[in-house]
Amino acid sequence: MNKYESVVIVDPKVDEAGLKALEEKFTGLINENGKLESVENMGMKKLAYEIKKNKEATYLLFNFEANPNFIAELERVYRITDEVIKFIVVKKED
Repeated sequence: MNKYESVVIVDPKVDEAGLKALEEKFTGLINENGKLESVENMGMKKLAYEIKKNKEATYLLFNFEANPNFIAELERVYRITDEVIKFIVVKKED
């Protein structure tokens, strides 16, 4: 299993309950296919450039271990989740 870090940028219109639901959805998915190490809600931050007419958004940071073939599935779920406006998954070096 490799270590990964994933940053998900969530639409600013999503409320606290919605953020918690998204966090639980992604946490559950990661735990089914690997091991979640930490989740950090980094809060509302100003975006470097406008994305879908938003100037700021909420950032969620996930640190986890998983098999490389799971990453494609995780990215697919990010893509089909309407509240996610951007995401990135990066493999961490040991």
